[in-house]
Amino acid sequence: MRRDQAIGAVLLLGSLAFIAMYGYLLFFAGREISLLLLKITAFAAIAVIGGILAWIGYTLATTPPPKPIEEIEKEIEEELKKLEQELKQQEAAKEQQSGGQQESGSTGKGS
Repeated sequence: MRRDQAIGAVLLLGSLAFIAMYGYLLFFAGREISLLLLKITAFAAIAVIGGILAWIGYTLATTPPPKPIEEIEKEIEEELKKLEQELKQQEAAKEQQSGGQQESGSTGKGS
């Protein structure tokens, strides 16, 4: 936990120092430096927005389209039919087992 707190303190102090330096350069440095700082800030903001939009576009362009709902419904129906058939087979097997046990049990008792 100590390491996390140290990293947090460094981030806090670094951020405050950056804000102070940015404010000083923007308001108290020469006009040319202030203008350059504003240009860099505007470019960075636009670059971040453009990068996010490019990433979204790339993701949309490279992601395959989803299956149509009809195809998904058909697959679900097929799976349900398979499960129902398996359930019927299991029930039939249980009935055969219980029926066979009852017959052998009743013949064994009568002897």
